Amino acid sequence: MEMLKKMSHTLASHTAPFVIATAVVAFFAPSLFGWVKGTNQIAILFVIMFSMGLTLTTEDFKLLAKRPLDIFIGAAAQYTIMPLLAYTLSKVFQLPDEIAVGLILVGCCPGGISSNIMSFLCRGDVPFSVGMTTASTLLAPIMTPMLVLLLAGERIEVPAAGMFLSIVESVILPVFVGFLLNYFYGKKEGFKDVQQVMPAIAVIGLALIVGGVISLQGANFFTAGVVIFLAVLAHNSLGYLLGYTVGRLTGMSTAKKRTISIEVGMQNAGLATGLAMAHFAIYPHAALAAAVSCAWHSISGTLLAGWFAKRDEKAEQAMPEASVSLQ
Repeated sequence: MEMLKKMSHTLASHTAPFVIATAVVAFFAPSLFGWVKGTNQIAILFVIMFSMGLTLTTEDFKLLAKRPLDIFIGAAAQYTIMPLLAYTLSKVFQLPDEIAVGLILVGCCPGGISSNIMSFLCRGDVPFSVGMTTASTLLAPIMTPMLVLLLAGERIEVPAAGMFLSIVESVILPVFVGFLLNYFYGKKEGFKDVQQVMPAIAVIGLALIVGGVISLQGANFFTAGVVIFLAVLAHNSLGYLLGYTVGRLTGMSTAKKRTISIEVGMQNAGLATGLAMAHFAIYPHAALAAAVSCAWHSISGTLLAGWFAKRDEKAEQAMPEASVSLQ
């Protein structure tokens, strides 16, 4: 079990390279991931969200009540900045409908699970991060279909009711089941061991979803890959920047500004990929855009968290020198 815990920690800390490696393997050996589609993909997404539920406690929900203003600001930023950015960029880049829908779908999804890990790595406000992720996830069954319908309904037919049911089944239900198990068994040592292994399961699940899309749509990457990557890069980067700006404008501490930046910029692109495959299968580039986002958000989140951490290290190293010079 100790070995599994160490492996889980290592895998969670190296999400980006693992997801990229899986995507590369899926591109060159698509048959290995061809089974990750349909019901299997939904089941994998269920497991990912279940792993999130296992980490939730009653204290996390009390936090939503104790810090309503912070959570409100975070949720409002999450569901305005990223959807509107996606819509605006689809116009600026003059994206084809199916790529635009994929980007908009990513923008309308809740915050990514790995954002909590990134907040921890960059010395952000982890309880705030968990609270934001929880709030945006609970709002997702309503906000995601509604926003996609509002922003993409002019381009294609959006099955909002079907998306609502999919999110309830693959997000809300597993999170709730995981929370209940943690509530009743969270103090048992064996259960705590399982909790520490689940991050690795979530990372593997995320990689499988990306691998599944690449195996099916990898051949299309070179026909639309460049414009998709540019749109995803702009969407994600501006999300970080505007999220941090919201924190600054609302007078948040440095830790909170870092957290809201990461929470806003990093989306649950795994959910977006699953929804694209389930409800927009006739638009293959929509799922491809979501899968590229899935991989890139992991990379950029790791890079941003590392950059914040490096800044702190340099500041700490400079402090003794500054005190000596002052003497």
